[in-house]
Amino acid sequence: MTRTTRGILVIAGSSAAIFWPGALIFGYSGVMSPYWREVFQVGTGATGNVIFFILAAVGSFMFVVGQWQEKVGTRLTISIGALVCGLSLFIVSYATNIYMVYLWAFLTGMGSCFVYIPGLTVVQRWFPQKRGLVSGIVNLFFAVSAAIMAPVFSTLLKTLGYVPMNSVIAIITVAVGIIAAQFVQTPERAGYSVKAWAGAPANGETRAGIKQSSAEVKKASSIGNGKAVRLGESVTVREAIRTKSFWFLWLTWALQGAAGIAMVTLCVAFGLARGFSIESAVLLLTAFNLTSGLSRVLTGFLSDVVGRNRTLSLTFFAAACAYFALPHSNTPGTAALLIAVIGFSFGTMFSVSAPLVSDCFGLKHFGAIFGLVFTAYGFFAGILGPSLSGYLLDLTAGNFLLVFTYLGTFCVLSGFFIRMVVPPLRRLNEGRSVQVSEF
Repeated sequence: MTRTTRGILVIAGSSAAIFWPGALIFGYSGVMSPYWREVFQVGTGATGNVIFFILAAVGSFMFVVGQWQEKVGTRLTISIGALVCGLSLFIVSYATNIYMVYLWAFLTGMGSCFVYIPGLTVVQRWFPQKRGLVSGIVNLFFAVSAAIMAPVFSTLLKTLGYVPMNSVIAIITVAVGIIAAQFVQTPERAGYSVKAWAGAPANGETRAGIKQSSAEVKKASSIGNGKAVRLGESVTVREAIRTKSFWFLWLTWALQGAAGIAMVTLCVAFGLARGFSIESAVLLLTAFNLTSGLSRVLTGFLSDVVGRNRTLSLTFFAAACAYFALPHSNTPGTAALLIAVIGFSFGTMFSVSAPLVSDCFGLKHFGAIFGLVFTAYGFFAGILGPSLSGYLLDLTAGNFLLVFTYLGTFCVLSGFFIRMVVPPLRRLNEGRSVQVSEF
């Protein structure tokens, strides 16, 4: 089997493994929120906390999984994630209060870490010259799964009932995840060498070891075509967190992450508040997840050509405009179009940030560094997005203008912050590479 064919199988396995965790996080939680509010007699703020607990688990475990998967291997890591995501559905099936739903949410978020980080790391190692594209493909299945499954979840809830539906989903999640995990393996463990790639010298060094100027590094990094950092020239976690680029990216994930993930719980609630039918309200969530998924391949590929930062900032500004216009939309079609723009931006954040991290800091410690970036998404995006917006709606009797305005402002700030994320300079100092924070 050729290296390319083996790599394609790895992409397929990673994509299949992440499908059901994505459907549960982005689709299931949104569709079930009205049901949980009715059964447990809670408000929008309480169901908004479901996303907070999912993200809190992501923030807690993404870094740990990033380090752990390097020791135990990707197959076992992904298999554990599939088991956790599937079996935790039995908790929510027999939940007697909203707090048991929160437990399900935390376990599902934790399980998704065990699938997402290994899959994303491995595909970049198989195709280092097309990191944006292959990261986008995996992220596509992570998000588009919800667009596919949200209407299915709604239908199954009506036809099968709550508990039988959850049992069926649990069995499928575990089976698909474990089978798919068998195809996911690093090139080294599969007996292939990791390809380095030619292109712009990494981290401010020429091939002769001569330090480049800051302007030259900015020019190289602005290309964003996977050539900013060559494989094997990675920085450590400690070096990464000492750079300004890391913290601007961290802030972006806190704010833009909040603006994106909030829409998972707000879509259906906004549609119902506008007087749309439940079917139309669910279609708003479908529009969000569909573009969130499709954008991940398109913008991942685009970022390989025109640059990571430019791609991210433009979509963030577009999401801001959509948020500011959304309170004034009165038809399902208009609302779906604006929400689709927000979903497109949210998907871009996932697909393009991953190769941006490896551009800046290399692939050797990608999982751990990207996991640290996820702490912003996990611990702050959930509070600032779904939780805060839900409570504000409860306090203001459904004032979506206020909520969408502050979420749009987050998008504007993120559009500026992401422009500050560039590969830090590295120079030779007595044969030792030194991290230098540079813009």
